[in-house]
Amino acid sequence: MTAPLIERFRDRLPVTAGTPVVSLGEGSTPLLEAPRLSERLGVELWLKWEPANPTGSYKDRGMTVAVSKAVEAGATAVVCASTGNTAASAAAYASRAGISALILQPEGAVALGKLAQTRAHGARVLEVRGSFDEALDAARELTERGTHVLVNSLNPHRIEGQKTAVFEIVEELGAAPDVLAIPYGGGGNTVSYATGLAELGLEAEIVSAEAADRRHTVASAIRIADPAHAAAVAATPARIVTVTDEQILAAWSDLARLEGMFCEPSSAAGIAALALDPPRGLRVVATITGHGLKDPETADRLAPSSVVVDPDPDAIAAASEASEP
Repeated sequence: MTAPLIERFRDRLPVTAGTPVVSLGEGSTPLLEAPRLSERLGVELWLKWEPANPTGSYKDRGMTVAVSKAVEAGATAVVCASTGNTAASAAAYASRAGISALILQPEGAVALGKLAQTRAHGARVLEVRGSFDEALDAARELTERGTHVLVNSLNPHRIEGQKTAVFEIVEELGAAPDVLAIPYGGGGNTVSYATGLAELGLEAEIVSAEAADRRHTVASAIRIADPAHAAAVAATPARIVTVTDEQILAAWSDLARLEGMFCEPSSAAGIAALALDPPRGLRVVATITGHGLKDPETADRLAPSSVVVDPDPDAIAAASEASEP
């Protein structure tokens, strides 16, 4: 049985012997080769499959630390603003800890899979008539009143937990890759990856992929107009690459059809950035941040439709041949 993330990296995290570990078995996610995309891009490509985390996204790495520290401090409630993944993770870990979770999300802007998760865990979900950034401002004000602990990535314990993905990548490869490619929404994960590399004394280029239209991108998980960590990201050596929705969706389709990896659109942003200017001949790790079941509406809209046939072998064979690409 794999140890909880906090136990595995205890000496590198801000925890003590008295910190109550709130865990759902996060971390230790697969690092998978991507042979077909490697051949297409001319690189040695590996994919860090973060959908293997308990709630289906990388957010669980930071949430286990943030909620554990909140409980240690005596908190009875957490709050976050979210486009979906943070909400699902906060709700799950709050439930695990026996405390309440308040979720503020932009009205009508959260994918169905994430909303279903959050509600199932019993969190109080409020849809804010405004943007993510306005919801985050409101969450921060509640935190200042002392009624809730903020578990957005502005909470430094989130950053600490998320840096462990870098530790795992380096451990499995035996060295740092030449390039790390990740999506860029609020910027917390970019800061986390830079922090992890710095703590290990290693260097790698970080390619941080943002959507060209941050306010309206189809990649709802990175639909953040004003990244909370923009200044911190600017202080890292990360290279920001802007990708269009068309490029993101093309990469999303490639991951599913060439490598068998069904992710939410935002997770494909790093692959889209790599495709613009492939670092040929280099070893690259792209982090796939969230599962495709987080956003079933996009798959339903873009993937081929099913075909209704009679239960007859000849009819099935004919329909099968007609539907082959």
